[in-house]
Amino acid sequence: MSRQHTGALPDTFARALDALRGLETPSIAIALSGGLDSSALLHLAHGYARQHGLALFAFHVHHGISPNADAWLAHCKASCDALGITFDARRVTLAKGKSGVEAAARKLRYAALGDMCQVHGVRLMLTAHHLDDQAETVLLQLLRGSGTAGLSGMDAANSAPELLGNPELVMARPLLPVAREALEAYVSAQAIRHIDDESNTDPRYARNALRLQVMPALAQAFPGFQERFARSAAHAQSAQRMLTELAAQDLAGCLVDDTIDVAKLRAMSTDRVQNLLRHWFATRALRMPSTAWLGEMVTQLVEARPDAQLLVTHPDCHIRRHRDRLYITPKLGDLAGLRDPDDEGVFVKNGQAFRWQGEAEIAFPDYGGTLYFDEGEEGIDPAWLRAQPLQIDFRKGGEKLKPAANRPTRSLKYHYQACDVPAWERTRLPIVTAGKALLFAAGIGMDCHHLAAGPAPLIRFRWKSDVAS
Repeated sequence: MSRQHTGALPDTFARALDALRGLETPSIAIALSGGLDSSALLHLAHGYARQHGLALFAFHVHHGISPNADAWLAHCKASCDALGITFDARRVTLAKGKSGVEAAARKLRYAALGDMCQVHGVRLMLTAHHLDDQAETVLLQLLRGSGTAGLSGMDAANSAPELLGNPELVMARPLLPVAREALEAYVSAQAIRHIDDESNTDPRYARNALRLQVMPALAQAFPGFQERFARSAAHAQSAQRMLTELAAQDLAGCLVDDTIDVAKLRAMSTDRVQNLLRHWFATRALRMPSTAWLGEMVTQLVEARPDAQLLVTHPDCHIRRHRDRLYITPKLGDLAGLRDPDDEGVFVKNGQAFRWQGEAEIAFPDYGGTLYFDEGEEGIDPAWLRAQPLQIDFRKGGEKLKPAANRPTRSLKYHYQACDVPAWERTRLPIVTAGKALLFAAGIGMDCHHLAAGPAPLIRFRWKSDVAS
């Protein structure tokens, strides 16, 4: 690499940072491992920050995997001290025997970096990902059978709150158009000291295997392939943006009270349905399913007969169908073990006694929600209610409720069906009693036997679940 190319690197870096200055951030941080790439980034960021009057931070994550980890931390701190850069570090520990070391370490690393950014009030963090990293990412995703989202590679800048734990933090990659060869030349020309991580030569890790064995062969047979991979990633990003726009439009046309109208899905092609469902999962921050899993889900939930009530289990939730609507429902832990008494289930709860003393609301964590006491012109006399020993419980079966004087007394099962409450919802909707008298059933309403009307503020119950359906 020529001196001209080496000298142009700070200009390339500055142009990338200038494009992000719309954030009007007074400070920036870099993720510093101490390796060649991040050491080059450290010096480039130092020059830029000094020129523009920005505060610069360098953050290091100590994984403790390598016996040299302490020495790397000390090297990073010494490098920052020499340049007058504020340095911080976090120690993280991988669970013993944990599979997927690369993925687990990455998750812990980004969480630690996000935490340090939050502590120091930094909204823009730079990483040293470069053109060769982009090519490796695209090839790795291709080998995994990823779709356009995976083949889009890395963005020049994005927020990743699920990784960083901070929705206000932007992670930027100003070196993404720069080949590693240019970074090597820059580090050599500037005599920048850096460490070598021995794990980078271990071919057991998928990315290392590509870097050590596959990429050199590609470079020899197809010189400049990295730039072409980057162009392919840009095309995939464009295609993915259009797919996302289409999915958002389709989802808006199919949503009914946060559920999806299955009849409208049946009018779409299979590809379009799967695109919509992937977008739906993304809007709910759910992990993206495999193509095979998604295809099976579409077969079960969309193509089954209209009156079928089906359930498909996702690692993060349940996807259910009820009256030709798709619902995303949570896995509720202990509450999920409660079965419908109409189906001969047995409840494990025995009720919780309480007294109302005029509060606007009382939280019941064991029952997954909050009971509200709303004032109105019709309801229960507050003086009478204060005097009653009350109990919240899940129904045992056989309970009946009369919703109004001109309506018959019916079983709760009947009312749930009439109110179109899905079967899985009924198992976690509590009831409130005073002695043997049923006052309220969540999902249905108040029993009329203790309701009165008058000018004085009267009390009506209202239940709100802590977990959305």
